[in-house]
Amino acid sequence: MIRFYNYRHIFFAISLSLILFGIVAAFINGIQLDIQFKGGTILKYTYSDTIYVERAEAVVEDAVGRTTNCQLQSNLARDEKMLIVSLASNEALTSQEQEAVTAALIKAYPDAKLALSESLTVEPFIGKRFFTNGMIAIGLSFLLILGYVGWRFRNIGGVSAGTMAIIALFHDVFIVTAVFVIFKIPLNDSFIAAILTIIGFSINDTIVIYDRIRENRRLMNYKTSPEELVDTSINQSMMRSINTNLAVFVSIAVIYCFALVYDIGSIRDFALPMMFGTVSGCYSTICIAGPLWTMWQNHMREGAGARKSAS
Repeated sequence: MIRFYNYRHIFFAISLSLILFGIVAAFINGIQLDIQFKGGTILKYTYSDTIYVERAEAVVEDAVGRTTNCQLQSNLARDEKMLIVSLASNEALTSQEQEAVTAALIKAYPDAKLALSESLTVEPFIGKRFFTNGMIAIGLSFLLILGYVGWRFRNIGGVSAGTMAIIALFHDVFIVTAVFVIFKIPLNDSFIAAILTIIGFSINDTIVIYDRIRENRRLMNYKTSPEELVDTSINQSMMRSINTNLAVFVSIAVIYCFALVYDIGSIRDFALPMMFGTVSGCYSTICIAGPLWTMWQNHMREGAGARKSAS
């Protein structure tokens, strides 16, 4: 049997190292907000021939003097290739600036038959509201999970179980955010979707382990130490968590490879953080939530023992 509680300091050190690495990456790369959260303009062009993303970004930046993110997409059903130009900014492009971007791209790629097919403008206050609502949704999910876990597992210290589960979820949220930062993926609606999905997967695994702890507390001697109880429960449910998350990881990896081959940026930017988040969710469930709950129970026992001795 693997003694997870005895190795808790190693697990905590690994998590703290990953968190520190993510913070350093945030200072180096910065946290980029996409147009959905910051506001700005998206221009979509149909084209033929070949276009290189890096050169297209340089051309647009020279034309309007703004940081640009370009993506290439392919519509197999309509046999159509599309260049998507995103300019996240506190001010949307004017019609003259949009014309300047189009003219610059046509000049840079005269044989590509570039044609503007769609123009989308997001005002800054709308982007801010969208970002705020997304954060509220994540916050509400934490509160609902805390309430549900606290009520369902009240026989094993529901508040402590819920609190430790939330800490493990914060760990997963940070890992997913760090992936966006490290790979310089702008935060957009895919970020909110990835965070909420990982929260759902991770808390499901944690509830399975808590359920096993509750059952083993009934089956085993009530004098069994929290360390023995938790280590036994984790070992009994560990392979289920690993197999479930492995199946999810493989499925997402296939989606990511498909998006990579066909250069579908929106799917790629969602699938890559999801892959890391799936691994993080499995790790935090097994190596973080259980040992943290054990530490809490030991602390409560020591406090109760001290009060009993004093009386």
